[in-house]
Amino acid sequence: MRHESDLRLKAPFLIAAFASFLLSVWLYFVADNEQMGIFVGLWVPSIHSLGVLVLTPVVERRQGVSR
Repeated sequence: MRHESDLRLKAPFLIAAFASFLLSVWLYFVADNEQMGIFVGLWVPSIHSLGVLVLTPVVERRQGVSR
């Protein structure tokens, strides 16, 4: 049961990162806009980092505990 709730919480961040990746590939190769493709491609790790920051409980961040 917990696995389903974890996946449900992570899904928006994974979907947003994947959409950013697809958009960056489209911009770079199809739209022939290399700079914008690279810029949007840099969003992927930022979105993942935001997801980790938001989903990691504050207590674990303060104690330095990792799973």
